[in-house]
Amino acid sequence: MYLRTHIQVVSALLVREVTTRYGGKPGGYIWAILEPTSYIVMMTLVVGGLSHHPALGTSFSEFFATGYLSFFFYAGSVAYLTSAVRANKTLLSYPNVAPIDTIVARVIVQTLTTTLVCVLVFSVIILTLREPVFIQWQYILQSVAATTVLAAGMGLANSALAPKFPLYEQIFNIITRPLMILSGVMYLPDLLPHPFRDILLWNPLVHSTMLFREGFYPEYRATELSTTYMWYFALAVFVMGNLIFTLSRSILRND
Repeated sequence: MYLRTHIQVVSALLVREVTTRYGGKPGGYIWAILEPTSYIVMMTLVVGGLSHHPALGTSFSEFFATGYLSFFFYAGSVAYLTSAVRANKTLLSYPNVAPIDTIVARVIVQTLTTTLVCVLVFSVIILTLREPVFIQWQYILQSVAATTVLAAGMGLANSALAPKFPLYEQIFNIITRPLMILSGVMYLPDLLPHPFRDILLWNPLVHSTMLFREGFYPEYRATELSTTYMWYFALAVFVMGNLIFTLSRSILRND
């Protein structure tokens, strides 16, 4: 009975999130797709103008897209999830609506949106390539799954900590601002010299980026990749985020 109610509430929140975020019009959803796409195009032109060959393959757009979209599964979700409870505060006055429902709804919306962006972007890129692309889905799906779990854990923790500590969200944003540069989006972490490579490998997003790229480049073997570390870190953050969120449940509803 509870599961049925939970599914109904999440479904209603999904409709509300899409309508609120994208204005209930196709143009709003198209902009959500064009925004990351335009960034990929811009960075492809910039990086392509500075270098003659990408670190992998022959296409700058493919190389940058495999890094950026892998990272976007995390970055796009965390920012969106942090404000999930706060944005749906009025709905929490209804007994059937729990704070966790707002998180689940936003995870689904953001994951589906980013997945759609990936499908469209890579479809266009593959059509422009002269050589066929052999996609290894097991690597891509594992990378996306681990990144989504990590983002959900951070989103759960942030949505609980931000209301308690007014400066927390600002400090978190400042600390994580250089994260894209530190996640191997624009380069191959394997090629970095010691000790920079060893330091970056503590970042689980470096491993998810390398794994995502292995799905598009069969010739690429990320020698420093550790899926075990990637998953342990993601699951540890998810468990910790759930614990913080659960302990703050009454505050989230009544604050």
